[in-house]
Amino acid sequence: MKKILIACVALSMSAAAFAAPVATVAPGAATAAPAAKTAQQSKMVTCNADAAGKKGDERKTFMKTCLSAPAPMTQQQKMKSCNVDATGKKGDERKSFMKSCLSAAR
Repeated sequence: MKKILIACVALSMSAAAFAAPVATVAPGAATAAPAAKTAQQSKMVTCNADAAGKKGDERKTFMKTCLSAPAPMTQQQKMKSCNVDATGKKGDERKSFMKSCLSAAR
């Protein structure tokens, strides 16, 4: 029994000696790159910046409305919507309509 116990202790000590060294990071050194922000995180950053100067209930109400606002349309969604609205227009009329439609904030 003693031989088995001694073998286990010796085995565990030798395993520790051959284990991969633990990487240490110097203070202030950059670590792994952070993951890309989600849409909600980006929205939070924007709303937080817009809420500067507001305090208490005013800030709380502003943040609630800002974060629950629908996301702006993507360029592809705008194109789709403007194309539907431009049905029946041709030539310069369509061109000017599309220009104003795509540049409008939606």
